[in-house]
Amino acid sequence: MFTIGILASGKGSNLAAIINQVKSGFLKVKIGAVISDNPGAFALEIARANGIDAKYIEPGGYRTILEPQQEEKYVKCLKEYDVELICLAGFMRILKKTFFNSFRGKIINIHPSLLPSFPGLEAWKQAIDYGAKFSGCTVHFVDQGIDTGPVILQAVVPVMDDDTPETLHQRIQEKEHIIYPLAIKLISEQKIRIEGRRVIIDEN
Repeated sequence: MFTIGILASGKGSNLAAIINQVKSGFLKVKIGAVISDNPGAFALEIARANGIDAKYIEPGGYRTILEPQQEEKYVKCLKEYDVELICLAGFMRILKKTFFNSFRGKIINIHPSLLPSFPGLEAWKQAIDYGAKFSGCTVHFVDQGIDTGPVILQAVVPVMDDDTPETLHQRIQEKEHIIYPLAIKLISEQKIRIEGRRVIIDEN
């Protein structure tokens, strides 16, 4: 069975959505392991409650990246589970060359904006501060930039006049929980190919 690994740093809402779609039969994949850089991440609790191996691997002393020797431990762990796809689900570290050398073209992320607009942190707040009329979320392949990889799927969310960052974020997350499992399904069924920057989806 197609095996995925999930990296998460926080509450794990997208992890929970993926697990629910595995249980429903929509996703015919196995979650090999959930790994976190945060020992208190609720995502680890969600994984354990669902019988999924949950690992905390110390990230090292940097705030935004993994120390190189620690990154090697992450890669080694994922390889031990024979993962075919790595899904970042609120993982708050930038991956470096050890990951890309080992899993090139096999890492995806969900971002809470319509990329290329509003990359980086608190994208929903960026959208409100900018005065955007629409926001949304993007599933994309991960490359060595920040939220710059080829786009797989997007969903649009209107920005209401009375939205706060919290209300907009909540509505964006509802869409995330739909399109992230769908992107994983398409990849696991080999219905996606990349041509330059374009991701082509096989509708057959």
